[in-house]
Amino acid sequence: MPFERLREDVHAILDRDPAARGFCQVLLCYPSARALQWHRLAHRLNPKHPTLARWLSQRTRHKTGIEIHPGATIGRRCFIDHGMGVIIGETAEIGDDVTLYQDVTLGGTGKDTGKRHPTIGNNVTIGAGAKVLGPFKVGDNSKIGAGAIVLREVPPDCTVVGNPGRVVRKKHARVEVDLDQVNLPDPVQERMTLLLRRIDMLEERLRQRAKEIGCDLFGLDDPPRPVDPGDSYEI
Repeated sequence: MPFERLREDVHAILDRDPAARGFCQVLLCYPSARALQWHRLAHRLNPKHPTLARWLSQRTRHKTGIEIHPGATIGRRCFIDHGMGVIIGETAEIGDDVTLYQDVTLGGTGKDTGKRHPTIGNNVTIGAGAKVLGPFKVGDNSKIGAGAIVLREVPPDCTVVGNPGRVVRKKHARVEVDLDQVNLPDPVQERMTLLLRRIDMLEERLRQRAKEIGCDLFGLDDPPRPVDPGDSYEI
C-alpha cells in the first residue's frame, strides 16, 4: 500500500509537470513526493507518538521546504509543485487530485481550538502565494488564483482571485486537472474598462451636443492643461 501511494504521487507529477523527465528523476529530485511520503508516516505516528511525529514533520520541512503538520489529512495524487514555503495546518483536510504551488498556506486565523484550518475538495488548484485561512471548505473543481487571500467558503466549480478573495467565475468548464494560472478573470480591470467606455460615450455625446448649439461645452476639444506641481485641489 505505501508503494502504491508513492507510485500514484509520482505519476501525478509526471502527468501535471512538463519538466518531469521520468520516474527516477521525480523520486529523487521532487520534494512533493518525499514530503508526502514522510507525512504519511508522521500521520500514522501522530495519535500515539505526537512528539516523534512532529519531529519527523519538522525534519521533512528542513529537507524539502514543505511544512505539513502530522495531524493534516491529505488525499490521493496530491501534487505540491516546487513546494518551498508551503504550510499545511493541523486540522487541514485535502481531497484527491489537488495541486498546490509554492508558498501556499492552508492556515488558521487565530487561536481557536478544534477545526481551524480549511478543507480542500477534490480536483482543486491553488496558485502560487495563495493563502486559505479559516475552517471553511473550498468546493470541488475550484481554482484559487496566485496571491489570493481566501477567508470564506468557496462553492464548487468556482474561480477566486484577489485580496480579499472574490469569486469571479462560477460553474466554469471542468477539466480533469486545471493547471491554468494565467487566463483568470480580473474584476478590477473589467470594471475599469467598463468605466472608460462609459466616459468615452458620454464625452462623445457632449461633443455632439456642443456642435448642435455651436459652442465647445466644457472644453472637450481643448488639449489637456499641463499639471502644475504647485496646484492644490480641495476634495
